[in-house]
Amino acid sequence: MGMAASAVGGNHLHTSWKHFVIIVITLLLLSAPSVCAQCRILRCNSDFVAATLEIGVIGGGGKEGANAGYCSALRSYALCTQRTARACRGDLAYHSAVQGIEDLLIQNRCPKTGPTAQPRPLPLPQAPLSGDICFYEKGFIQREGRPPEYLHCGVFGDPHIRTFNEEFQTCAVQGAWPLIDNQYLYIQATSTPTRGSSYTTVLTKITVILKNCRECAELQIYQAELDNVPPAFVDGSVTGRDRRGHQSLRIHSHNPGRHAEVWAKHIGTTIVVRQLGRSLSLSVRSPRAIVESYTPEQDLQLCVWGCPLSQRLETPYAHPSMPAYAHCSSLLPVRDVYFQACLFDLQVTGNLNSSASAVVALEDARAMISDPDRVHLLTDRSGNNPPSLPMVLALSVLVETLRHAFLGPV
Repeated sequence: MGMAASAVGGNHLHTSWKHFVIIVITLLLLSAPSVCAQCRILRCNSDFVAATLEIGVIGGGGKEGANAGYCSALRSYALCTQRTARACRGDLAYHSAVQGIEDLLIQNRCPKTGPTAQPRPLPLPQAPLSGDICFYEKGFIQREGRPPEYLHCGVFGDPHIRTFNEEFQTCAVQGAWPLIDNQYLYIQATSTPTRGSSYTTVLTKITVILKNCRECAELQIYQAELDNVPPAFVDGSVTGRDRRGHQSLRIHSHNPGRHAEVWAKHIGTTIVVRQLGRSLSLSVRSPRAIVESYTPEQDLQLCVWGCPLSQRLETPYAHPSMPAYAHCSSLLPVRDVYFQACLFDLQVTGNLNSSASAVVALEDARAMISDPDRVHLLTDRSGNNPPSLPMVLALSVLVETLRHAFLGPV
């Protein structure tokens, strides 16, 4: 009887935790455009999510050490909300967070006093763009008399992320995560577990919010889901409202339902969304001045800092004699990060068609990166050297590979 009650209680905590994370992420999205600058609840929310991910704890867990770490994160979250209480008075996101913290402290039997998690250092605030941003209308950005420096972020496959800072990672994150969050643009991606796998995920939904920009462009939203990549914004339009005689926003598609390009001329940004197989992909080209126009509260961006350390995966080693190695070599002769992504997706899924995402992502990189020498991003893993994986992850990869070898894809 006691064991049954414990199991029921554990399931209840796990469900409550999942619901609370959904609420936190939703509030991050809904409150971002309107929360007053003095209210720091967004910072509190992102610190709590990052802290729980870094320690690998979900809903307190069942182990004493894991629960202690989770309680420390909750106490830090509560302390953060107390410090910003006066500035956040009347804010929906703040009051929802406070109530959620109280519930989780009780459910996980956490003492209200005790050690707290170490706060993350604040990113350096970026200098705001001066003048009227509408001078980006001509499709290029001049800042301090110099041509703009364009940056590229690509998210595809498992998903793999090529960040604006030229880093490459494979992530196991699940749920909704912000890829880009700055003063002019918000992009959120939702990942769900792949069928038959407990640790790999794919993109199933992408939301793009082009924020209101003074007299240049009104707020506009684009949303794509698996099997539905529409060639229009959510209101059915394919262009933004005319301002100053110009159309700053436009959507183009050469394969409606599977491909869409969003052109935001007023911020010199191009966004490409595709469906390849059973996953979505995203490619973004944006000027550095736009990418870096974020505040300390906007510090959770996968395209800028990549995914949390605890959520990163490494590519399983593939011997040159293996079919996966030969297949990816025929499509991607350069042993770069795209070759590495191809190996990962093919070994995990066992599906030859999964290699298409890496090939198309490379094509997008060629189109969006002006310097050819920067297209083929190389890392210490690009040579396909045997990795030093954590034992649990290594065993998971081995089991997944053997399952596909003997049983085929599920």
